[in-house]
Amino acid sequence: MDGFMRALVSVWTDSGFSNLTWENCVMILVGLVLLYLSIAKEYEPLLLLPIAFGCIMANFPNTGFNDEMGVMMAIGFGIKYEIFPPLIFMGVGAMTDFGPLLANPKTMLLGAAAQIGVFVALAGAMMLGFNVQQASAIGIIGGADGPTAIYLASKLAPDLLGAIAVAAYSYMSLVPLIQPPIMKLMTTKEQRKIKMVNLRPVSHFEKVLFPIVVAIVVSLLLPPVAALMGCLCMGNLFEVSGVTARLSDTAQNALINIVTIFLATGTGLTMSGDKFLRIQTIEIICLGLIAFATGTAGGVLFGQIMRIASGNKINPLIGSAGVSAVPMAARVSQVVGLKDNPSNYLLMQAMGPNVAGVIGTAVAAGTMLAQFGG
Repeated sequence: MDGFMRALVSVWTDSGFSNLTWENCVMILVGLVLLYLSIAKEYEPLLLLPIAFGCIMANFPNTGFNDEMGVMMAIGFGIKYEIFPPLIFMGVGAMTDFGPLLANPKTMLLGAAAQIGVFVALAGAMMLGFNVQQASAIGIIGGADGPTAIYLASKLAPDLLGAIAVAAYSYMSLVPLIQPPIMKLMTTKEQRKIKMVNLRPVSHFEKVLFPIVVAIVVSLLLPPVAALMGCLCMGNLFEVSGVTARLSDTAQNALINIVTIFLATGTGLTMSGDKFLRIQTIEIICLGLIAFATGTAGGVLFGQIMRIASGNKINPLIGSAGVSAVPMAARVSQVVGLKDNPSNYLLMQAMGPNVAGVIGTAVAAGTMLAQFGG
């Protein structure tokens, strides 16, 4: 009997239950909440679900998930050495139509204007005591681009990776809730009713030339971001070239799905209670919200400027799509416009600044890496 009791005590002592801390319990609860949001509310489930489950696993004591072993080592390697974000960008490029941007190049300015949120958050983070590298990684949350946020954080502030990734993906999933009030506050009903002319047809030659030119120019101008932009443009070239349908299909489906599982799960595994439950995490989440809201406002404000300059031919709502949450931000522009004018279809018009936002966020990240990457 004594031997049996000693065996039970030994099992209990070695179990995770006996080693749970209050931080572990809180983070497991956080993971469960994120699971609820991803499954019941469908907030970016393809990203939020593996992040949430990774967060839960990261807080199981005595599992070795955070050690360099097995598949966890491979996932950590892919994040630490910036393998996963460029591969995600390849899939995004294959799924993204650059045509609306080429048909109306002026909308590139809206994508640039929306990046103001990045630099507002950067300044705010420095005021709160973060160093310039950490502040840069926090600021990029304003671009609403999860892979770029992870890419920059892994280089400049790996200790903040979990909080930055969760903030970035959370605000991406909350685009339909956060943006409309800001858009309505900064526009009148009559302005939201403005119908824009149909986009001109874009030739096959233009679609093929554009990703080649962008990859060359941006990579030579900002070498630190060449991996992101190169993969984005190559993925797009797979789609528009017309001769690599199999590669485009793989990039859009199998590859991006596999990499998303690894990247999101690995991000969740960084969310252990002892590292995540800090005052810094709350500051990062608040700064991320400020960055995203300011970026949305900056895009709409510049949309107003373009509306005035064009003689009321541009609907300022499309400026909100300047953040790089593709294609969700463009859909929000469409939905808000339809509420005031049921015959107003802004989706393709909004895709121009939306695509410009992807490029703009990557350029902003490359600029920060060039300046502060050491």
